[in-house]
Amino acid sequence: MSPTALPAAGPEHGHVTFLGAGPGDPGLLTLRAVEALSSADVLVAEHEVLDVIRTHARPGVSVVQTNADPSSVSPPGTGTPQLTVVDGTSTTAAVPAAARDAAHLVMEAARGGRRVVRAVSGDPGLDTYAAEEMLACAAAGVPFEVVPGVAAAVGVPAYAGVPLRDAEGADVRFVDARTASDRCWTEVGASDGTVVVSTTLDSVAAAAGELVSAGRKPDTPLTVTIAGTTTRQRTWAATLGTIAQTLKQAKVLPSPDGGRPVIAVVGERSTAARRDQLSWFESKPLFGWKVLVPRTKEQAASLSDQLRSYGAVPHEVPTIAVEPPRTPQQMERAVKGLVTGRYEWIAFTSVNAVKAVREKFEEYGLDARAFAGIKVAAVGEQTAKALVAFGVKPDLVPSGEQSAAGLLEDWPPYDPVFDPIDRVFLPRADIATETLVAGLIELGWEVDDVTAYRTVRASPPPAETREAIKGGGFDAVLFTSSSTVRNLVGIAGKPHNVTVIACIGPATAKTAEEHGLRVDVMAPEPSVHKLAEALADFGLKRRAAAVENGDPVTRPSERRPGARRRRSTT
Repeated sequence: MSPTALPAAGPEHGHVTFLGAGPGDPGLLTLRAVEALSSADVLVAEHEVLDVIRTHARPGVSVVQTNADPSSVSPPGTGTPQLTVVDGTSTTAAVPAAARDAAHLVMEAARGGRRVVRAVSGDPGLDTYAAEEMLACAAAGVPFEVVPGVAAAVGVPAYAGVPLRDAEGADVRFVDARTASDRCWTEVGASDGTVVVSTTLDSVAAAAGELVSAGRKPDTPLTVTIAGTTTRQRTWAATLGTIAQTLKQAKVLPSPDGGRPVIAVVGERSTAARRDQLSWFESKPLFGWKVLVPRTKEQAASLSDQLRSYGAVPHEVPTIAVEPPRTPQQMERAVKGLVTGRYEWIAFTSVNAVKAVREKFEEYGLDARAFAGIKVAAVGEQTAKALVAFGVKPDLVPSGEQSAAGLLEDWPPYDPVFDPIDRVFLPRADIATETLVAGLIELGWEVDDVTAYRTVRASPPPAETREAIKGGGFDAVLFTSSSTVRNLVGIAGKPHNVTVIACIGPATAKTAEEHGLRVDVMAPEPSVHKLAEALADFGLKRRAAAVENGDPVTRPSERRPGARRRRSTT
């Protein structure tokens, strides 16, 4: 247990945790932060901070936004802030109009013994208003604690590949350009140490001018990073004297979003040559790529995690929905046969098959113990993982190709001496091929080929997603089967020709080509994780070629007409 763990909140005043959400990457939340979020009754935060923390909150937690969407905000002093619920169901809780500021919102939320998490970007100790809110809680007798977070001024340079100190040592000064006095600029201008400036995109040149006026040389290197620690991060390297021109040439400014916060690092440690070697985050093979993952949500989860590790932004679009069989009697008889000893083997050819059998077990009050004495086969690693999560360790997983053919390669022939029962239970989809059934029969086994679930075409995705697919808003799309090709084109349209098309195997690639798509990437073996690896390798080679030719590293979607113009205003 954490030494900062506190007793239950008081019945009258509740309890408040002031929590640092870090600079933007949810992975930078501390263990203590996750612990506090999991037990919170109410979250109070700005919209962008809620996006970072809400996945760790328990279902049903209430949320108070301190900066609602400007288009929906009432004039000051009117209207009522609303509480919404993280899990998507909407509830409202009125907050008095007089209690408009965050301190009053926090204390109002804490009433009735509720645990409140007041989350701020970066670290609470560096937040402009957090100390005032803590003092207000102390004055009102509301107990509170502070959970530090990674400050943007430290975390963003680390993700930009700009170390603030090294073996040679140097002073490091932190400056908030919004509140810096003339004396502050004079002091940091006279220093030869590293200066970390928190400012906005359209104020970077003014901050550089302040430093030059205070004594820094115009040729002093600096980096400017926007959306730091997120997959939208972009960093520009220049000097104090050239930064304004650099941003103009990059078509970053002028921009309606010039007020977005940035972190600028000034000093020799931010030279472009050093950053070329240390930029570990932005040089990931698929950094910033928006990748379409057209699978069921359950199947897409592990694939999306792998894509994120390559720097991509996965967007899951279900193309099939899984439904129970139209006539469940066959499945019911087979499950009863498992219990009564009818089968020697059960073979699972998908995660959905595992799910279907597990749900039928639960319906009958059974658990994994019902598999005692039965040999279990899994078509591949993901299916095997689903079985292990069920409490079943498979006896057979293909040592080679993870497919029905690969499973047959390793499947033993029926032997009446060693196999007391000659029957195999095969729960599968209604549209599965007959390859496995025919192969098992050839090996001497009898097969109960049972429809465990049906696959139907999913509903179309939102209009915005459909437009992005057809308009080139996605950098890549991963096709994991022929049905995902047919279904995606059917419910959302054909991907734009700038989109990189990656297919899991020759059959899927053939279907994609039949639909008029150019296949750019093919997995070396039929595995979703090998497919993701192949796409990452493609992205890495594409990046290397651009660097070798002296070209800017761009994403495929930036090649479509108008993409550069839109990028500069988002």
